[in-house]
Amino acid sequence: MDLVEDLAEPKVSVVAACAALGVSRATLYRATAPTAPPTVRKRAPNPRRLSDDERQAIVDVMHSPEFVDQPPMEVFAKLLSRGVYLASIRTIYRVLAELGESKERRNQRLPHPHVKPSLTATAPNQVWTWDITKLATLERGVFLHAYVIIDLFSRYVVGWMLAAKECKHLAAQLFAEAVARHGVEPGLTVHSDRGSAMKSDTLAQLLATLGASQSFSRPHVSDDNAFSEAPFKTLKYQPDYPGRFASELHARGWLEPFFVWHNDDHQHSALALFTPAEVFFGRVAAVHRVRQDTLDAQYALHPGRFPNGPPRAALPPAEVHINPLEALTVSLPVNAQPLDDTPPRNKHQMASRVPTSALTQEPLRPSTAALPS
Repeated sequence: MDLVEDLAEPKVSVVAACAALGVSRATLYRATAPTAPPTVRKRAPNPRRLSDDERQAIVDVMHSPEFVDQPPMEVFAKLLSRGVYLASIRTIYRVLAELGESKERRNQRLPHPHVKPSLTATAPNQVWTWDITKLATLERGVFLHAYVIIDLFSRYVVGWMLAAKECKHLAAQLFAEAVARHGVEPGLTVHSDRGSAMKSDTLAQLLATLGASQSFSRPHVSDDNAFSEAPFKTLKYQPDYPGRFASELHARGWLEPFFVWHNDDHQHSALALFTPAEVFFGRVAAVHRVRQDTLDAQYALHPGRFPNGPPRAALPPAEVHINPLEALTVSLPVNAQPLDDTPPRNKHQMASRVPTSALTQEPLRPSTAALPS
């Protein structure tokens, strides 16, 4: 704008100067006009605003021994009944929120520590897991309940029941029949989640009488009872699963052949493709011998078809765990001395000279006794 002002001398008009430079006169006048200092408008004080003394009075009352753990609504009502008014309930909440005290003010019970269950089965009838699943019916909101007990080691269904409701007495009856049918000796551990039937005194007393102990999953941790959850998925993902049952008779007629198939014909992937019945009743050795003989015969006929050498028929795991305890490891210092006098050429050679007993310890074997819930 200085150039425009220079051109706007008495010899050159403002109009001509602005036209020569391509600047409008409004821009010139706006740029050269004196700027007035900004006016600061003072806001009128809010008549509803609490004074510092009133706010402090609210804080003092809410921190007093009588009201330190009481919600603002109760404090407001009690003070109002005594003829005292400090502020509205919303204002009291707002004052506490500024102090970070607007949430639960009462002393809370500490959460109950639930122990992570850890169980191991090395043979059938050492650990049973059980659960109840709902089966939908044609009537909206009405379900049937399938009680299923699984042997942990073999995945064999040792007992099941279908009922219209979840009942502790029916659960106790199912266990009494299953224990009697399979001749289970004292020492059995029964694992389940924390449903009402599972935690009932009726079932606990029966199991104690039978010499069995109980173990429970942690709340909201489905993996703790995965061995019972898995068969339910297998059941409900069968190609012929009806989805909804017309009656209890209909459901029972479908479940009976399913559990027969599951126990006797299902080549279980977690059991090296043996059936639960073969593992539960100790027929693994005989079946494994047939499988191995068949593989040996095929290898003798066509060894070139087996680039990794003679095939070996797999066996089911010798131990089945629920949350197995991890093996303890001991870290060696960096300057650990080798066992012989020859200095190691690299870290791999040094590690190979460390005795296995110094690196790892045998994993702790959990007892099958009931873990505290």
